[in-house]
Amino acid sequence: MAVIELQGIKRHYKLEGIMVRALRGLDFSAEAGEFVSVMGPSGSGKSTLMNILGCLDKPDEGIYRLDGIETSSSDSDTFAFIRNQKIGFVFQAFNLLARTTALENVELPLFYSRRGKGSRYPRERAAAALQEVGLGDRLNHLPSQLSGGQQQRVAIARAMVTDPAFILADEPTGNLDTEMSLEIMGLFQNLNNQGKTIVMVTHEPELAAYTKRVITLRDGELVSDMPVTERQNAAEDLAKRRGGMKPEGVLSREFGA
Repeated sequence: MAVIELQGIKRHYKLEGIMVRALRGLDFSAEAGEFVSVMGPSGSGKSTLMNILGCLDKPDEGIYRLDGIETSSSDSDTFAFIRNQKIGFVFQAFNLLARTTALENVELPLFYSRRGKGSRYPRERAAAALQEVGLGDRLNHLPSQLSGGQQQRVAIARAMVTDPAFILADEPTGNLDTEMSLEIMGLFQNLNNQGKTIVMVTHEPELAAYTKRVITLRDGELVSDMPVTERQNAAEDLAKRRGGMKPEGVLSREFGA
């Protein structure tokens, strides 16, 4: 079943009186359980596509169905509901509340969701999400007490807590060093192995190699859509960087290392 379906998506902007055609009739779909990376040079339309996929913007033309819902004609309330219930966002900058614990940061989306309001145990759900990303012992830590990689894990737990249709990650390792980047990619691989659908925007081919499929944009058009035939394993690569040591924490548990 297709979680994401885009048909004939066009998005135009006026910039200083000049018409910019950011997307020019884009067709794209992603099935449940896929892990797709979106690549392309600056100005290719990646950010515009991400905004439309995340229901942060609407196309000028075309149809976007998300988990069976036609979003293009949705009113503002439905649009907000779709963003909260159907999409888990992971950004480069983490976007955690500085004076709020990891547990409270992850719990926050449940206060705005219909599902969360109907749940008797939002704190337990948030704690379970943190446990899943290997931070069960960091529930009451503030972001300033966590490493960059741990902060991104909190952001991923926050994205997962509403059980969205898919996770949309925008350059999720952009603020991390190589080792922490591998930890995050390993976490994404594990979530995908559990059936989570993930779309990741990146400009790094090295990161795209950890996904299952790569689409490439250029000048607002889809110019390539290919499976990753030689997919890399983040846990194994992390172990090599550590001199043959087994990956620690969440990766060692989840990948059976």
